[in-house]
Amino acid sequence: MQSNCIYLDNNATTKVDPEVVEAILPYLTEYYGNPSSMHTFGGQLAKAVKTAREQLAALLGADESEIVYTSCGTEGDNAAIRAALLAQPNKRHIITTQVEHPAVLNVCKQLETQGYSVTYLSVNGQGQLDLNELEASLTGNTALVTTMYANNETGVVFPIEQIGLRAKEYGALFHVDAVQAVGKIPLNMKNSTIDMLTLSGHKIHAPKGIGALYIRRGVRFRPFLIGGHQERGRRAGTENVPGIVALGKAAELEMLHLEEATKRERRLRDRLEQTLLAQIPDCEVNGDTTQRLPNTTNIGFKYIEGEAILLLLNKYGICASSGSACTSGSLEPSHVLRAMGLPYTTLHGSIRFSLCRYTTEAEIDQVIAVMPEIVERLRALSPFKNDEAGWLQAQEQTLAHR
Repeated sequence: MQSNCIYLDNNATTKVDPEVVEAILPYLTEYYGNPSSMHTFGGQLAKAVKTAREQLAALLGADESEIVYTSCGTEGDNAAIRAALLAQPNKRHIITTQVEHPAVLNVCKQLETQGYSVTYLSVNGQGQLDLNELEASLTGNTALVTTMYANNETGVVFPIEQIGLRAKEYGALFHVDAVQAVGKIPLNMKNSTIDMLTLSGHKIHAPKGIGALYIRRGVRFRPFLIGGHQERGRRAGTENVPGIVALGKAAELEMLHLEEATKRERRLRDRLEQTLLAQIPDCEVNGDTTQRLPNTTNIGFKYIEGEAILLLLNKYGICASSGSACTSGSLEPSHVLRAMGLPYTTLHGSIRFSLCRYTTEAEIDQVIAVMPEIVERLRALSPFKNDEAGWLQAQEQTLAHR
């Protein structure tokens, strides 16, 4: 099954690059010292950590001193949000969006119970923000604006620099969850309005369990994890050297392949998307088709359930998703698609395909070959095909009994 797997769920996680595996193996076996140790054996690991930090900083267009290693994107988001609030204790207002990852949304919801006021910006039917709503929400009491760079479900890219400029006008810090954007969009922190930026290694062909937080020089930062002096006192804990080396090598490879991979993924994505839209009636792309990641398409197939589509795709060895991997255990429809105001006829049958540089023409051909049959088969079983009113009534009854 694994050798024949067609993996189109790269926004959930990615395959570890073989060159990354090769780079980290010595640090799992021969070089096992502690990089904070004073002896030479530990010191050589400190050099490896420094090299990896330089590799990652180059991908971000940042200085190596602005990089803090974390365990994942969730830790980075939590650390950035809480640091921004601790740096401005007299400000009690946060602005975020309705379509954020749970690592941001659930932190904001918890902060509301602690006396903070949170504004959740809406999105339109294309998944884009209204900058006028942002402008109207900003006040002198706003401590932080925290938004994602690119949506993990639809691939929609927000106008980050415009958001940052408005935040700066009110003295608010600006944090960006760029977990989906790093390695897919060219970044240059030196010319950016971003104060803090979160990324995760397993989205760019490094292993799970390593991430990083960019903190612009001069931004006051109180550590999330308290303990030793690691990371210049900004994140305690013995350094995950294999993970750090892996993230550095992955960043180097992303820089090397970025332009070519972006063009190729966009071409394959567009062929998959356009062919399915042409061959399957009653389906549509969810989200802005111009301002989005090159590797992502989210397609809504009317009158059928996304879970059923995924089960049948799985029988062909095809891996896709009906939303974020972090919310896939929920029976509720995607909060992102609901925020976009999609009708229930599309909402429940939406599938995300996310590609990477390993995706092949043959794999796309196989998905194109089986999807029309899968949709036709499921619609034949649905009593509500071409009966939108009946479908809506059935969905309302289902939700009422949950």
